[in-house]
Amino acid sequence: MSNRAESFLVGLVGDGVMPSLTPYMHEREGDVQGLRYLYRPIDLIELGLPGQSVGELLTGAWRLGFNGLNITHPCKQLVLEHLDEVSPDARRLGAVNTVVIRDGRFIGHNTDFSGFAAALASGLPGAKLDRVVQLGAGGAGSAVAYALLTAGVRELDLVDTDAARCAARAAELAGFFPGSEVTARTTAELPRLMPLADGLVHCTPVGMAAHPGVPLDMSLVEPRHWVADIVYRPIETELVREARAKGCDVLDGGRMAVGQAADAFRIFTGREADADRMRAHFLELVAAEEVAA
Repeated sequence: MSNRAESFLVGLVGDGVMPSLTPYMHEREGDVQGLRYLYRPIDLIELGLPGQSVGELLTGAWRLGFNGLNITHPCKQLVLEHLDEVSPDARRLGAVNTVVIRDGRFIGHNTDFSGFAAALASGLPGAKLDRVVQLGAGGAGSAVAYALLTAGVRELDLVDTDAARCAARAAELAGFFPGSEVTARTTAELPRLMPLADGLVHCTPVGMAAHPGVPLDMSLVEPRHWVADIVYRPIETELVREARAKGCDVLDGGRMAVGQAADAFRIFTGREADADRMRAHFLELVAAEEVAA
């Protein structure tokens, strides 16, 4: 293989992306695989650019020789109109977070959903998926719900404080997965829903460093439940910690972050990433952050 083929230049476009751990994970994996791999954050806030500039940034990236870009808030929907091709799953979700640049064409993918699907399979193998309660139906929540239904969840109870958004999301997902039942719920229904559920998935900001706490009354969580969180700063959220103490099987948010990165690495390079190795590095990075804090 030529040196040119073994060199990759990729980036991350979005607001406030400078603290992201994704570049470090990609570059370390590329280095281990013998690639010349550069991953650069492109922070719209630092550059003073609006999300609508994503189309110009794509063109600029192509001219500079980028192989692809990861896309985050506020550009995941805005980027769609600038793409030549979009994967079926990303089209259904109405959001793209990975764009590969190939022969001057921009091809969009969504590794939010595939990253969670990989996390679920590796972190909770054999988890019972008959009925699941999910807290949060925003952008990340939509991708996670899609992943759960793809994985075979038969009944998904979607809970969100925004009733209109929740109802719209549930109806949309039910249309994509006619063999499953997707129902919009309210937090007031949790005492009735949790005894019927096999697992709980959390997709709201609660538990982040800036939003400490747990997203529900923990007395509703039983040892037989499995519990998944997508928050990874901190890696050990209060939800994960308390669920583990109850005896639940748990999935921390770091697994989804690594799953997203591993999928994007494969899309950019055509090579499989070692997800276990990437997770070990990710945990090193998070631990270093927590020590520094």
